[in-house]
Amino acid sequence: MKAVWKMNKFIKHTLQIVNYAIFMALVWYFSAAPAYRYLEPNQAVVVISVSHSGELLKPCRKVSAEDLAKLAPNMRKPMDCPRERSPIKIEVSMDGEELFNITAQPPGLFADGSVNVYRSVKVTAGQHHFEVKMNDSVHLQGSRFVASQNIKLEPAQQLLIDFNSEDGFVFK
Repeated sequence: MKAVWKMNKFIKHTLQIVNYAIFMALVWYFSAAPAYRYLEPNQAVVVISVSHSGELLKPCRKVSAEDLAKLAPNMRKPMDCPRERSPIKIEVSMDGEELFNITAQPPGLFADGSVNVYRSVKVTAGQHHFEVKMNDSVHLQGSRFVASQNIKLEPAQQLLIDFNSEDGFVFK
């Protein structure tokens, strides 16, 4: 009985070693091959990243004395300021061709949050003319923020188009 037990134990350990070897060989193979290439040799990436709050849809208004008197004492505020904000519209074009056309609605229960936009696209490397437009108010026609720049993209380069309220669009 002991001999059979020792033989089963030997077979069990041998098969376990074989299974581990096969598993490690698969891990080794997939860590080196097949080769994965994110970009083709003559490609670059354009990324736009915007975090911005649109303008308020309605301006604050002063509440009349009669309306204040109708409210409970703890609800009496002299100004009524709606929280809902405008959607953000962003257009990015390269050499006159549209890369992105984004309309982002403000998040939140009252549509009062900051809009966060992050998009990327692969383009061919080389000299390009970029134009970016953004409108953050439904009260304005056209674009409130506009930027354009000629940029030479090297292969495998990443161009970041960032936005901040003080400087507008920044190409990095």
